[in-house]
Amino acid sequence: MSKVVAVIGASSNRAKFGNKALRAFKAEGYTVVPVNPNEPEVEGIKTYASVLDVPEAIDMATVYVPPEIGITLLPQFEEKGIPEIWVNPGAESDELLAEARTRKLNVIAACSIIGIGRSPYQF
Repeated sequence: MSKVVAVIGASSNRAKFGNKALRAFKAEGYTVVPVNPNEPEVEGIKTYASVLDVPEAIDMATVYVPPEIGITLLPQFEEKGIPEIWVNPGAESDELLAEARTRKLNVIAACSIIGIGRSPYQF
């Protein structure tokens, strides 16, 4: 069974990293779950408004929203029990990372696309 990855801030705009990540993880064989309350679907995949709306367990979240939005999502990540959360460049802030540590979330501040051995510029 493939790892379930929630792309937080998934976008229909193929130039945005929230779209590139979805396509990169899908190309690597992951089950991708787009999360964006403003998009009904991304790349033909049903989008969820929140990680709490996703019926299955999420193995990893990769975050592509501004830090002031990301910090408000940390309680949802905690409630959902997501074991690994990647906060990508541009989505991180000192405040968000400190709050994540306080909540004992496993946060990795790095590019998740590079983390799976791909380049965002391939997509």
